[in-house]
Amino acid sequence: MCVSSSASRPRAGLLVGLLLGLALVGSAIAGPVEQAQALQDASLVVSDGRQLLIADQPDRLLVPASTMKLVTALAAIEHWGLKHRFETGFYLGRDDRLWVRGGGDPYLVSEELDQAVSALKAAGVRSVAGLGLDAELFGTQVVIPGRSSSNNPYDAPVTALAVNFNTVSLLVSSGRITSAEAQTPITPTAQQLGRGLGAGKHRVNLVDGKTAVQHFGEVLKAKLQQAGIQVRGTTEIGALPQSATLIYNHRNSRTLEQVIKNMLEYSTNFVANGLFLMLGEQGGRASMANSQRAVERWARQTFGWRDFRIEDGAGLSRGNRLSGRQMLDVLERLRPHLDLLPQQDNDADVRAKTGTLSGVSTYAGFVRRGRDWLPFSLMINQPVAYGFRLEVASALARSSALFKQ
Repeated sequence: MCVSSSASRPRAGLLVGLLLGLALVGSAIAGPVEQAQALQDASLVVSDGRQLLIADQPDRLLVPASTMKLVTALAAIEHWGLKHRFETGFYLGRDDRLWVRGGGDPYLVSEELDQAVSALKAAGVRSVAGLGLDAELFGTQVVIPGRSSSNNPYDAPVTALAVNFNTVSLLVSSGRITSAEAQTPITPTAQQLGRGLGAGKHRVNLVDGKTAVQHFGEVLKAKLQQAGIQVRGTTEIGALPQSATLIYNHRNSRTLEQVIKNMLEYSTNFVANGLFLMLGEQGGRASMANSQRAVERWARQTFGWRDFRIEDGAGLSRGNRLSGRQMLDVLERLRPHLDLLPQQDNDADVRAKTGTLSGVSTYAGFVRRGRDWLPFSLMINQPVAYGFRLEVASALARSSALFKQ
């Protein structure tokens, strides 16, 4: 099962015991004893930083779901550093067309565009002959394993040039569609997406890459015009002309540290897979295939892993495979950045990331016991109550019996 020091051996088989224990104390989510006994597709691993304290199937490869974002976060930190800021270039072509070259900034929200427009105006831009949008870094046809075709924000397409995580917030009232955000103007694309929605407030994604880039241009045009900058011509999507001149380079006001903290707290798939794509960038181009190879190569070199599979950076794909022991490897390197992990609601002794797919419930992070923060990984690849993983983490933080040899 696992190898520890000769002085002690890790406890195994605790998942069934935990379920039974929760059932005995009257937990609302534990379920019948029969369910506990049937919990086979699961792994629970806890370490003190030196050896495994609990090892229930520590080397079994399972679907990590959104705990994969911890891997992406660590890879990004080690690649760029926490102080890194993503950039977007603004250029003027010889024909006075304003070009925007996407650098993959995952946090280019409306407020960032306001800053960019103000900078352009301060640089003397008063009128442009249309817009040019270069999203060539990723292209507009990125296929993300596990991404579905729903209109939910978590299924947003990923593009190198995007505003508001490639989602729109809409208010539908009396047949009228308006923006639900004061900082974001309503656009033709947004109005089209709002047709057919019921009354109320909605946040939906922009469907596909081409639509997303088109919407970016519509938002930028509206903001330029609001600032008094005339946009005379049409919008073109394509590669930045070599003759275009850089007039402003926008550095996001958020550092990578802030981006990752928010990504983990809100489990933003768009941000995670945007970072994942950029980790595989080569010669000004990025693809899922290149990123899969690059991140797997990094994992092999960093941890010496052999058996594992990484297909996307957000955990959408059921083809992702990691073991609990491997997840602890990641957590140990994230230990200096423990404060980036979300705190469990109503439990300050747990800082961890959840992962949820149909039939998949995972949780990975740290539990505090006394003065020590212990890394743990819980992966369940079969149906179980949503709150079970939270109760397991709280039990790990408080129960002495779980760690007795």
